Amino acid sequence: MSPTGKLFATAAMIEGVTWAGLLIGMLLKRGLEITDLGVRIFGPLHGMAFLFYVVVCLYAWIKLRWPLWAMLVALVAAVPPLVTVPLEMWFRRLGLLSARTP
Repeated sequence: MSPTGKLFATAAMIEGVTWAGLLIGMLLKRGLEITDLGVRIFGPLHGMAFLFYVVVCLYAWIKLRWPLWAMLVALVAAVPPLVTVPLEMWFRRLGLLSARTP
């Protein structure tokens, strides 16, 4: 895996973990009505992680010479909860996280 592929894998994992934290925070706030601390912590963290993931997707698209479909799928995967992690595993199997020769 290339350094850019490792960066993408890291960004996908961070995005997924912060999504999970935000979902748990929303459950504690709205579902169980215990505390809003999880949302106050993971809301901004997930926002930053989401933006970082989008930037890394665009960088990987250019640096790893992804086809357009791969970049679009990667961007769409950030919207539903926890999809970036299996997407990263799929991209790894396809070889999209390795350096491509011109």
